Parts: sequence; C-alpha cells; structure tokens
Amino acid sequence: MSLGSKLAKRTHWALPAAALACVLLLQISGSSWVAWIQHRAFDAFQQLKPREYADAGVRVIDLDDESLARLGQWPWPRTQVARLERRLQDLGASVTAYDIFFSEPDRTSPKRIAASWPSTPEFAALRDRVAKLPDHDALLAGALSEGKAVLGFALTGERNAVAVPEKAAITYMARTPDDRPLIRDYPGAVSNLPQLERAAAGLGNVGFEPELDQVIRGTPLIFKLRGKVVPALSLEALRVAQGLRDFAIKLAGAGTEYSGGRGKDRDVVALKVGRFAIPTDENGSIWLYYTKAAPGRTIPAWRIFEKGFDRAAIEGSICFIGTSATGLKDIRATPLNPAAPGVEVHANVAEQIITQTFLKRPDWALGAEFVYLLAFGLLLLWVLGRAGAMWSAPVAAAAIALSIGMSWHAFSAWRWLLDPLIPSLGLFTVYATWSAVGFVRTEGDKKRITDTFGRYLSPKVVENLAKNPGAVQLGGETREMTFHFCDIRGFTTISEKFDPHGLTVFINNFLTPMTQIILEHDGTIDKYMGDCIMAFWNAPMSVPDHARRACSAALKMHASLALLNAQWQAEAKAKGISLPKIEIGTGLNTGPAVVGNMGSTLRVDYTVLGDDVNLASRLEGQSKTYGVHIVIGPLTREQTPDFAAIELDLIKVKGKTKPVNIYALLGDPAAAKSAPFLALAAKHAEFLKVYRSARFDEAAKILAEARILGEPWHLGKLYDLYAERLAAFRVSAPDPDWDGVFTATSK
Repeated sequence: MSLGSKLAKRTHWALPAAALACVLLLQISGSSWVAWIQHRAFDAFQQLKPREYADAGVRVIDLDDESLARLGQWPWPRTQVARLERRLQDLGASVTAYDIFFSEPDRTSPKRIAASWPSTPEFAALRDRVAKLPDHDALLAGALSEGKAVLGFALTGERNAVAVPEKAAITYMARTPDDRPLIRDYPGAVSNLPQLERAAAGLGNVGFEPELDQVIRGTPLIFKLRGKVVPALSLEALRVAQGLRDFAIKLAGAGTEYSGGRGKDRDVVALKVGRFAIPTDENGSIWLYYTKAAPGRTIPAWRIFEKGFDRAAIEGSICFIGTSATGLKDIRATPLNPAAPGVEVHANVAEQIITQTFLKRPDWALGAEFVYLLAFGLLLLWVLGRAGAMWSAPVAAAAIALSIGMSWHAFSAWRWLLDPLIPSLGLFTVYATWSAVGFVRTEGDKKRITDTFGRYLSPKVVENLAKNPGAVQLGGETREMTFHFCDIRGFTTISEKFDPHGLTVFINNFLTPMTQIILEHDGTIDKYMGDCIMAFWNAPMSVPDHARRACSAALKMHASLALLNAQWQAEAKAKGISLPKIEIGTGLNTGPAVVGNMGSTLRVDYTVLGDDVNLASRLEGQSKTYGVHIVIGPLTREQTPDFAAIELDLIKVKGKTKPVNIYALLGDPAAAKSAPFLALAAKHAEFLKVYRSARFDEAAKILAEARILGEPWHLGKLYDLYAERLAAFRVSAPDPDWDGVFTATSK
C-alpha cells in the first residue's frame, strides 16, 4: 500500500472519530444548544401523548373576552372582584387563587373619585356624603377574609422594599438546621395592597421561568425573595386548600438521594405539602406534563353568575382565577399550545401534584445517553471500516431507531425524559462524515475520468461514465415522458436581416433564456437544431408531474418572448433596421419513448426515440396552421386538466394513420378559472359538437359567437380555418360516414 493510500485510509477513520468525540463533548457540556435540541424531542413526546385529563378538583375561572363584554372591561372595580369571590365561596370553592395583581388602590373607590372633583361649593356636600361610602379595597379585603383566598405576586430582578410574604411556614428536612436550598434569589417583587394581603389566606408567586424560546416546559415551585423562601401560586393553593400552616422542603443531605446539582447537600430533591409528595430537581422545579384543552376544567367567569349554574362544578374545587382575554397579555407558550392562558399553567401544575402524575428526567439520564452514543458510535465506526457506507446504513438506522424507540418507551411507560436526538445526531454525524470523506475521494476519481474523456464525449455521457463507467452503452429504457419542440416562425425571412455574426448573436440571445426556463422547470435539453429547441421531461431524473412542468415552461417561454421582442425592437430601431416581431410555435406531447445513450460505437448521445416524440414535432408544425402558440397532445391534456386549453381538432398528422385530439394551451390554472375563459371553453365545445354532427348552418352561428369570445386569446386564424371548412362543406357536403377527422397534408 502506497503512502498516499495509507494516509487516505487514516483520514477516513480519523475524521468520523473526531466528529464522534465532538458530539460526546457537546453532549456533556450543558450547552443551551443541547438543551434546545432535547426540548424539541420532549415537546414531541408530549404532543404525541399528552397527559390524559382527569378531574382532580381544579378549575380555571376564566376572565375571557366574553366575560369582560358581559361583566365590564378590565380592570374591574374591586366590588366586582369581591362579588366574584363571594360567589365562588357560596358555590363551595375550597380555595380561590388569583393569577392577578391588586398592587394599586381601586381608582373607582368613592374617595378616589371624589378627590378628582373640583373644589367648588356645589361639590362640597356631595364629597362629604361620598366620603362616608365604603372603600372598594376594604370591601374586597372583607370578601377575601371570609374564605380561603390566595393572592399572587410577581418576583422581579429589580430591588425594591416590598415586604417578603410570610403566610406559609417552611419545614426543612436537611442535614443541618442551617442548610437552605440553593435556588435563585430575587431582589424584588410586585405585590398586592397590604390590606388585601393581610386578608388573604396565602400568597404565591405567579411567575414562571420559561426557556430561551419562551416555552414553559417546567417551573420552580419554590423561590427566594431576598433570602427567604416563598412558594409558587399552585403550591400555596394546595397548602391553603388542605388547611395547612406549612410545607416541607427535603434537601439532598437529609437522605441517601443523589443530586446532580452543584450544591450537594443543599440541593432540593422533593417538596411535601400535606398529603402530596412532589419530586423535584435540585432547584425545586418540576417538568410540566400538560393536557390538551379540557372543557371540564375551564369555566368562563360570566357563567357562574347565571341562574341555574351547577354548584357541583365548583364545590370542593381549587379555583384559579385568571384571564385568556386577548388584550390582557397573560398568554404563555407551552409544548401543546403556543398561546395558552398563563392561569392554565398553574392549573396543570396543581393537577399533576394532586394526581401524582410527574415527568422525570432521571439523575442517570445524561450518563446513559453518553454511554449509548459512545458504544454505538464505536460499533458504527467498526462496521463502516469493514462493510462501507452502503452496507453500514442499516446499522446506523437501527441504532438511531433504537435510541428513539427506547426514549419513547421510557416516556410512554414510565414518564421518563430520555434524549433520543443527541445520540441520534452523533450517530448520524459519524455516518455522514464517513460518507462525506468517501464522497470526496470518489469525486476525485470522477474528476480524473472527466478530465480524460470530457473533450470527446457529451457532458451528460461523461457524467454518467464518471458515476458508473459501465453505464455508457447503446440502448436505453422505456418510460412515459413529455416532449417539447419549438422554433421561430418565418426564420428564413428574419435571418436575412443579419450577417452571419449578427445571426449567431441573435440566436444565442433567443436560446439562452428559453433554455433557462426549460431547465428551471426540470426539463432536459436534447438538442438545438438551428432555431429549434428539442427538450423532454422525466429523464434522466424522474419528474412525476412532467406534463404540468412542460406546460408551465411553454407558457413562461412565450411570456418571456414578449419581453425579448420589446428589447430587440428597441435595438433594431437604434441600428436603423426593421425587424419583424418574433413568434415561436410550440408542440407538446406526452407518451412512452425509449431514452438513453444512443448513437454509434464511436459517439453516443443521450436522447429519445419514439412515435410520440415524432407527434410532438408534428404538433409544433400545426401551431402555425391553427394560428395558436402552443399545441398539446391528448395525454398531455389528460394530465393537465386544470390548465386553460381548448380542443383544436381531431386530426391525422402527416405520417400517421390514427387520428388524435389536439388542443391549444392558452393559460395556466388561474386563467382556467377566469370567467372569460370558462365562457370561451363552453362555447367552443358547443361549436365542435355541432360541427362534428354535420349541422353546419347551426355551427356557423355558434362559430361567430365563439370568435368574439376568443378575441382575447387571438383565435381569429383558428376560426377563419373553421369558417373556410364550413363554407366548403356547404358547397360539397362530406360523406355520410364523415367523423370530423381532418387529415393534415403538411408537417
């Protein structure tokens, strides 16, 4: 083995191995990019199998748009909130938890309204009377104190002097009494009016900590405000509902649990509120396992005030009060809903705790994912080195499928979150890198073949030879294709306007944009024959909608020619010569043909042969006879029924014995839906039906109507042709067995 071959072999091993090492390092780096990938998988799992909704006695009292329309715009007077609170108490709610702030005094309170009045005698007596009316905030405080209400506050990153809420006592299960959880500490908060907080039975943080993409996949249940632990709204609601004075925090140092966090003994492992134990991560957070929209959970606020409202819908329930109204902006993104009301997140948390339905990313998950990728990555490298990329593909696919399958089973069976994507990405990277190195080496071999044969063979044949040198041989395969012929009408007259050099420039300026359009529509240029272009679709690459693409290309070519005509006329005028308007005729036909490398043993070319190819050429010639731009064959029309086209004739083209229906392509599917075309198509079809039944006088009348409708498509020559036939038939009637077939005498 040469030194170059040894070096190439080592490179083939080294680069995939380095790619595997990079993915392994990325996997354990804790990068936000890795988390972003993992979250995509975990979101997909929830979308495939969301938590099944079970009535856990949790309700969302939704201040939706209809409630605001019926009960008044937000913010409501505190008297309205007090009315809502008392109504829920009357219905037997076990606790009411507000995902709403009451941080400022009610501006609709009598005293605040009176303060805005002018100091004039006529208002003085009224002001004294209003001053004796009860304050709205005091009324709300009274309503809150009569039940079990939990108010929400929001922690902020800006320091302020807001008092730390201390409604709930906290019991620590820790190694030493001084241990405290290492969780995020906030310097400030947005709180409620002191008199309302004093009246409430509990206070909880309503904020979440979304991911970088703002999706809420998990949430802490405990936080710190200037060093003191405070609960989340959902946790506090559960405490108050059970009539408890405290909840417990278990730290890693209190038992034998392993913590993956940095705080060791001070990492949180679980919370306990009454009869509910809550496993958490080291930060006191849980993964959220959402349900789909559950009508049984959410009750619009306006409904609870209706007569006959079913008390059973509220009685004994924890009621979270929040809003889905569009203008109040409490909208959150979740794995199941990009625009979910924030209050529904609190309700989902409470339901998970009550039903003990938790998602968990085990402490050993990262290690297991690392070992899986390392083991299967090395196995894949070993198989690649012995079997090559093609035979190793099933091994790589099986390892990736196993990663995805095991992760899905862990989620669906045990609600574990194991990442299938990073291991799959690592395995794919190993395989792709190996394949890429092989591709580069293969391309080097192809270049040597191209350099050797490129000056003697056509580019298509050289490309096929580079891919598979044994592929270049006489013969080919039969497949259905669409064939295209077009050329310039009256080219001989036009060529007289140019000298040889000018004619070459003109032809190149015509062929270049036309060719580009064909290639843009996935066509293959077969050859140029002077001013004629021969092309086809569905070879060498498969093009399932080849007839549609061919029709679209032909229409665009004619539209492009209009722009070229304007340019050429301007250039001719500048040179002081007269240049007629350039027009082209196009024939399209669909059918089977033999395609492949054909020619002699000395020279081959990639081309097509077949009867339907010849018919396409004949149809191009008939475009001049019928005075239309594009003529298409019967199978082309059958495969493009939504394009704007009308039948031209039932014709025997020169050299053929069987008649075929030919059509004029007038526009794309949008044009086919237009009222003018629909009217033309209907009238034209009526004309052909009457014409072929030999009712020539009646046909002449319909022809006149069709001629008018066809003016936008310049069909005058077509209807002139039929007018001549009708006149001839009046003089000499056709044979009794005449079937409407026209036999063409020219190409």
